[in-house]
Amino acid sequence: MAIGTGTDIAIEAADVTLMRGDLMSVADAFMISAKTMRNIKQNLFFAFVYNTAAIPIAAAGLLAPWVAGAAMAFSSVSVVLNALRLQRVKLAQKGGDTA
Repeated sequence: MAIGTGTDIAIEAADVTLMRGDLMSVADAFMISAKTMRNIKQNLFFAFVYNTAAIPIAAAGLLAPWVAGAAMAFSSVSVVLNALRLQRVKLAQKGGDTA
């Protein structure tokens, strides 16, 4: 990890760069990382379940092609919407801010 106010070499070498010079951001980075990994696992699980159920039904000809296409599009949209939930994660505020 590097802090954004550090040297360019440290920033380039780091896997994660904290934009604020506040070390409390480290806890935020770990928290958002854990939530991101959980979100990825959820998306993979639901995509696997969907494909396991829908592909054999579509291959058997029990679904009209437009229904199968719409279901696949809905699957993609649901994955994106699930990932967008990460934008609502509340991060810790800096202790000195009063604004």
